[in-house]
Amino acid sequence: MIKGAVFDMDGLMLDTEKLLVQFWRQAAGEYGYNMTFQNVLDIRSLSRKYSVPKLKGIFGEQFEFEQIRARRIELMNSYIDEHGFEIKKGLFELLSYLRDNGYRLAVATATDFRRAEMYLKRIEALEYFDEVVCGDMIQNGKPEPDIYLKAVEKLGLEPHECAAFEDSPNGIRSAYAAGCKVIMIPDLSQPDETVVPMLTAVYESLDKAIDFFEKEKQS
Repeated sequence: MIKGAVFDMDGLMLDTEKLLVQFWRQAAGEYGYNMTFQNVLDIRSLSRKYSVPKLKGIFGEQFEFEQIRARRIELMNSYIDEHGFEIKKGLFELLSYLRDNGYRLAVATATDFRRAEMYLKRIEALEYFDEVVCGDMIQNGKPEPDIYLKAVEKLGLEPHECAAFEDSPNGIRSAYAAGCKVIMIPDLSQPDETVVPMLTAVYESLDKAIDFFEKEKQS
């Protein structure tokens, strides 16, 4: 029986993945690198342990990861301060349903705790979650299972008792490796042959996933 749900944040609850693409490319361009849309997709949700060698493998050892990443954060924060960000369709319908039906809820995001807390407070979603686990709170980030294992543990549940909501392949791999039931809500990537075997369900928006829990209760 499913007793809890763990949510990724960027691209899943917040429509921020398109901003990550825009500002990674802009920041890299300022340093003379032609970072493509696909380059950014490939490092979504990846911890620094994996994203640094991946980008240096593409652009060379001279790639100034820390400086470019810092510039990307500066650009993105400035944009969000001025324009805010969009909330993904159906988020609060699903969160309200889960809370009202007694599910334990957690966030598992590669974003650092300070920014994750700020973003969740800004959209008034933080109050829905029992736990928030962030990339700077674990040793090995996505696609390793650590962040989901920690989130599930903090909820007092077992992985098989939790649904994990993800939008990116690296996040899906993390949740699947942890032993969660993985539900994909596609954002910039559609499910392909590399992740389909890991998925329990795919829905076009978060509110549609209520159907998953209704069926679970009846099974």
